[in-house]
Amino acid sequence: METLRHKNMALNIVLVEPEIPQNTGNIARTCAATGARLHLVGPMGFTIDDRKLKRAGLDYWWLLDITYYDSLRDFLEKTPQKDNFFFFTTKGKHIYSDLHYPDDAYLFFGKETKGLPEWLLHENPAFCARLPMLDDARARSLNLSNTVAVAVYEVLRQWGFPALLCEGHLREYED
Repeated sequence: METLRHKNMALNIVLVEPEIPQNTGNIARTCAATGARLHLVGPMGFTIDDRKLKRAGLDYWWLLDITYYDSLRDFLEKTPQKDNFFFFTTKGKHIYSDLHYPDDAYLFFGKETKGLPEWLLHENPAFCARLPMLDDARARSLNLSNTVAVAVYEVLRQWGFPALLCEGHLREYED
């Protein structure tokens, strides 16, 4: 698997205790299409061979650079925190597009029903990012896979879309 490694740029997506296999499959597909690494932190609400997960990711699984962790503690022990950890949450004080994402950035996303652990957000307020939404309690948050896609493409935009094909080509058309 060739990960995003152009001009020494690397992007990491960290899903903490994901619960819905279709979301994780969609996120895996986003990672496969962009070269981002995927880190799955357990416990998860499904098994990795769940057919809904595979269906959502379609046939992109072979393109993934994916690492599994038993728990958030396991992840943090294996990946010491630096100034390149960013925590996406509805409780964030910073708009995601206002932050600068350095090389080897890690974008964290929490479980669909509860988000990231509160202690993690309290310890890292300067690195908590939010996607703006209406101030309406009925729409608590965006779908996890949509949020990840927006965040990934913002980081890649800031980096100038390294190693990504930025122009498509139309086939000949006859009327």
